[in-house]
Order: sequence, then structure tokens, then C-alpha cells
Amino acid sequence: MFAKLTTEVEQMRTMIRNFVENEVEPCAQQIEEEDAIPEHLVEKAKALGLFGMSIPEEYGGIGLNTVGKAVILQELGRTHNGFVSLISAHTGIGSTGLVKLASERLKEKYLPRMATGELIAAFALSEPSAGSDATNLKTRAEKRGDKWILNGMKHFITNGPVADVITVFAVTDKEKGAKGGITAFLVEKNFPGFSVGKIDKKMGLRGSYTSQIIFEDCEVPEENVIGEVGMGYVSALKILGEGRVGLAARSVGSCDKLIEMSARYAKERVQFGKPIAENQGIQWMLAEMATETEAARTLTLKAAQLIDEGKKAIKEASMAKLFATEVFNRVADKAVQIHGGMGYIAEYPAERFYRDARITKIYEGTNEIQKIIIARQVLNEV
Repeated sequence: MFAKLTTEVEQMRTMIRNFVENEVEPCAQQIEEEDAIPEHLVEKAKALGLFGMSIPEEYGGIGLNTVGKAVILQELGRTHNGFVSLISAHTGIGSTGLVKLASERLKEKYLPRMATGELIAAFALSEPSAGSDATNLKTRAEKRGDKWILNGMKHFITNGPVADVITVFAVTDKEKGAKGGITAFLVEKNFPGFSVGKIDKKMGLRGSYTSQIIFEDCEVPEENVIGEVGMGYVSALKILGEGRVGLAARSVGSCDKLIEMSARYAKERVQFGKPIAENQGIQWMLAEMATETEAARTLTLKAAQLIDEGKKAIKEASMAKLFATEVFNRVADKAVQIHGGMGYIAEYPAERFYRDARITKIYEGTNEIQKIIIARQVLNEV
């Protein structure tokens, strides 16, 4: 059904699996307790090329296609979700707009340093009044001479406090709104008028920071417009489509890890004189976890392949995000149940995955929004 993975992707998958198991996992509890990712892990991720996954080779990246990136994100999803979030926000929605829509001048200026991780990227669309309704933006951009002047505030921006470059969406023509009145800009953190606001305290994703981003007469050079002026809303939809496939892939990887952990625990945990793995109730939970995960994997890879083939995959990307994240939450819930009291204790990974799973149904488009997108596509097909 799917194209065979290249030797390079297979080799990278093995390399990332070893990195995850031998270097990231031993630090997972430290990340939880300190709410920070150890610098040596970030540096190793840079050395492995993880920050350049989606950046073409001519700009110093690895240039993985969507299927290849999904496979690697599945491996990364097997470990601490806060660590994965730092990388995926950079390689996904943080980089996609620049790679696909920016001028050659912008690409040459920023992509090589983004590929090495010298520059960390973020994506700023959400605002207090514009979450699921992305057309209701309040951030404005006004052209003055050879600069655009931005005013407004974004919130819940993943990588916000650590990002060096941010794809920002602002209204450039209030009358046109989403139909030609929103523009995408690449904003550097050192541009005059840029500042980081409140850093959020979250339920999960420790070590991955989200924050407000504030623009007060922020000066952005004219050349830092991404794509065409006024076409920012269309650009945002394109960027989010690929991001949803990446989030689905991460969720599948987390499910794989939870199933392995749960099966191992069920074989070791003895109650009433036998391993709980011999109880039909436990077996049924494991069967449901494994079956749904495989279905999510297939749906995710199908969407990724359609994107690589240049086909319209709006429906499939939303399906992958919707189903994979719902499965992640169900698998995490069953994993905690199988672990019993140990599953509720913070020293054990099931508890962490359970908390981290919850946000996947909300960000990069709530699952309710995904259902609306899917339904519209279905109705348009008949």
C-alpha cells in the first residue's frame, strides 16, 4: 500500500531509536522534575540532524519527505513528549511555511541556520480571540516605508520563549479579512518591538515552553513577508495540514511505547498467584490498544504519502490527526489502568504520557474542528 522506505530513512530510524532509548529516556524523569531539557540532548539532536528534517539538502537539511518525517516522529514519540515538542514545533509548523512559500532570499538567509538548530523556530497564529476561529485575528500589520509595523499579541505559542524566528500571521487588510487580508511574516526575536510575555504553566509537556508573544510597533523588513501579501490565511491552512500529520505520527509512537510498557508490566505483575497478563480483561485492553494503534499508523502514513504525491490531503490529514490523537488518549488511559496504582504515580512513565496525551486533542486544531473539516470535504465530494 505504501512506498518502501529508502535505506537512508531506515538507517536514520534505527539511529533515532537508539538515541531515544539510550540517551533521552534515561533523562525523562529529570526533564519532568526540572521542567527543562538537558542541553546535551538538544546538542545531540542537532548533531543527528533532527532540526533539519524538513529542510531541503541544498539549505543544509536532511530533506525528508512527509512519509520519512512521519517515520522519524514515530520514533521520537516513544519518549518524553516535551522533548519531542521542541523539535517537532521547529521542524513542522515552524519551518514548513518558509520551506514551501518563502522567497529564495529568505530561504538562503534563514534555512541553513534553522537546519543546524542554531535558530529555533515557532509558529504564531493563536490569539485570545482567535483559536479555532483563526479568521478573527486582532494582530495588525501596517506598511510604513520599507517596513511592516506589527501590533498585537499571540498566545499559547510553542517554543515562544526560546524561538529565534517565528512565523507570525497578522491582518493587513481588515476589510478583506481571511479572503486576502491576512499576511504571514517571518519575525526575528531581536526585531525592535518584539517581546516574550507570560510563560504558561501547563498540565504536561514539561520542558516544552509556550508563551505569549507581544508586538509593540514591531518593525519587520518588507522582505520578511512569507508568500504573497494577503494570502496568509491560505498559507496557514497549508502549514497546519502537514503539521497535523506530524502530530499524528508522534501520537502513534507514544502508543507503541505505552503498549510495550503495559505488556511488559502485565507479564511481570502477579496477582492471585498468576501474572495479570493471563486475565482476559487485561488481554482485551492490550488487543484494543494494539489494533487502534495500527489503524492510526496506517491512516497517518496514507495522509503523508498523499502529501508527498502532491495530492490534496485536507481530509486525510485531519482524519489522521483526529483519530491518532483520540487513540493516544485511549491507549494512555488503558496503560494507566493496566499499571493500576503504579500508573498513577509520577515516577512511572504511564502517568506522564497520560497527562501529555491530553493536549494533542486541542492544539494544531481541536478535534472538533477536524470533524468539521472532514465533514465539509465529504459533503464536497458528492
